[in-house]
Amino acid sequence: MKHIKWFFLVLLLVVIDQLTKLLVYGYLKPHETFEITSFLSITHVHNYGAAFSFLANEDGWQQYFLVTISSVASLAIVIWMVKTSRGQVFKLVALSLILSGAIGNLIDRAVLGFVIDFIDLHYQDFYWPVFNVADVVITLGVILLILVDLYDEKQTKNK
Repeated sequence: MKHIKWFFLVLLLVVIDQLTKLLVYGYLKPHETFEITSFLSITHVHNYGAAFSFLANEDGWQQYFLVTISSVASLAIVIWMVKTSRGQVFKLVALSLILSGAIGNLIDRAVLGFVIDFIDLHYQDFYWPVFNVADVVITLGVILLILVDLYDEKQTKNK
């Protein structure tokens, strides 16, 4: 397989995501907080929905819906990666980041019925929604993918 190293990166990031969630799950009770700094805490939260707890208050159907969406999206990203040329390194990094985050949260939803979130950023009375490593790598991957596409578009216009 021509992109095997990228799938190893995905595997590594999924393992890191799952290990961090396992540590939080094993050492903190739900809603328990461990303060690291005045703006960063580790808070054990169960997210039954998607980003920003979207659909979290539904009666359970969202678990199957989100598992299906995550599975289809992951498969689409794998196909996209396989069709991407080896020379498009930044695009492959971006897709690897997005895929690893999608798989990390998919595992939680499929196995537990919810996603474990724990990174809690706050400043005075402002609290960002609690998130996890998978969310971070998805966000970084999306940002990188946008930048790659903007660069490619600019290069195309300059030809």
